[in-house]
Amino acid sequence: MSKSSPPPEADNAPTLSEGMKAFVAHLIELRDRLLRALLAVVLLMLVLFPWASELFTIFATPVLKSLPEGQSMIATGAISPFFIPIKLAALAAVFIAMPYILYQLWAFIAPGLYQHEKRLAMPLIVSSSVLFYVGAGFAYFIVIPAVFHFMALFAPQGVSFMPDIGNYLDFAIGLFFTFGLAFEVPVAVVLLSIVGVVTPDQLAEKRRYAILVAFIIGAIFTPPDILSQFMLAIPVWMLYELGILVARVMVKNKTKENEDRDDEDEDTADEDAKQLAAPHPAAAAALPAAVVAAELSPDEANAAAPVEPDSTPAPNDADAEDEFARAEEDERRLNAGEPLASNERPGMNHASETHDADNEIPLVQRDDRSTPLQDPSSNAHERDDGSPDKPLS
Repeated sequence: MSKSSPPPEADNAPTLSEGMKAFVAHLIELRDRLLRALLAVVLLMLVLFPWASELFTIFATPVLKSLPEGQSMIATGAISPFFIPIKLAALAAVFIAMPYILYQLWAFIAPGLYQHEKRLAMPLIVSSSVLFYVGAGFAYFIVIPAVFHFMALFAPQGVSFMPDIGNYLDFAIGLFFTFGLAFEVPVAVVLLSIVGVVTPDQLAEKRRYAILVAFIIGAIFTPPDILSQFMLAIPVWMLYELGILVARVMVKNKTKENEDRDDEDEDTADEDAKQLAAPHPAAAAALPAAVVAAELSPDEANAAAPVEPDSTPAPNDADAEDEFARAEEDERRLNAGEPLASNERPGMNHASETHDADNEIPLVQRDDRSTPLQDPSSNAHERDDGSPDKPLS
């Protein structure tokens, strides 16, 4: 007896919701962005690895120039001569690939930003990268030589001042990141002002607190000497003032753009309101004359009232001759005492009767009017039965 195979599993596995699918998709995209950034760092590190020793020599040049004559740097660790240059090559690869890393970060968050946020974020990213490199350069060319020269001057008699390459690398990298981040003060000030957290005037009023914070940061993240503390605090203060000036300009431009946009919106709303309030041409033509002339005086209303053209066609010569012949026939019958037909009356126009009948307006037919063709002394009056009276003798 063969063993029966297990029944196939039903397709009742739990499915991910739409929100969870979107979250997983974002995680996958973040993984791809991080892998690209890491791959760029690894490639740059492989390129810089053959020149790791030369790279460390360039990196240690400010210290070597600041040391007393005849002294140099030392390596106290067993693997420091090999490991420190490789570590420096990795850090240099990260430092060089920083724009590409920031681009990957920008590409990840850009789809979730509005158009005006995209226009604001790109200049901030570029300016942040530039200011970070400027801060690192300031630390390399100015701060490190000044600090080590100051340290060498205060070395006790009989003590050779020869820094260890491992300690110097850690110290220099710390200074690079400290000054690089400290030089981001203008970006932070401008960003806070544009977002609306603070105003440039409020930042100017809190200037003394900013100076105090700058000196505290210099005391914490720099060597314990007054020179390096001032070399960090004073640039941070100057950059804080620069950030206030840039924030004033950008906030002013933003306010002007908002005002222009509001004016355009108001003009558009006014035009839409005028279009909605204006009556349609056909509807305006159908309005009664009394509504149009309600706000006018009687004389002005009579003067402004449109003159309607006469829709009755003008009679031609043939119709005039027929009318004249019909009038002569009616006069002859009246003189002879003959009755007229029910649809024929003296002085009545057949065309006007037809026109009145089409308009369904009843006319009062009377024969008590005299015509130039009748004898004034022999007016015919109609009886109740419709036959005319005979003329009086």
